[in-house]
Amino acid sequence: QVQLVESGGGLVQAGGSLRLSCAASGRTVSSYDMGWFRQAPGKEREFVAAISWSGGSTRYADSVKGRFSISRDNAKNTVSLQMNSLKPEDTAVYYCAAGPGGWASGLIRAYDFWGQGTQVTVSS
Repeated sequence: QVQLVESGGGLVQAGGSLRLSCAASGRTVSSYDMGWFRQAPGKEREFVAAISWSGGSTRYADSVKGRFSISRDNAKNTVSLQMNSLKPEDTAVYYCAAGPGGWASGLIRAYDFWGQGTQVTVSS
């Protein structure tokens, strides 16, 4: 089993930045793809960004390309999401996920383990 704990969420003004972190425990996630997803009130959970187990491949939702950057540190069993130029529509609960795929999938079903989420609120 893998336990994932997100941190770094908060309230920020539009145009600001936040850095989310996800710490894994229970077993190493160095062989897992890692992804970030988000869910806004009344909406379905959606893909944000993913990184392959090696870090060699990344994938981003069109809505965050050029603004968000995903990275990982396998030695520390962590994955991060740097979010710049934040917009009010980025407001959501952000979830970290781990899955065995190998191709940085953007599909929810590709991920087996999920964190509890961290709230990001962007004010206009």
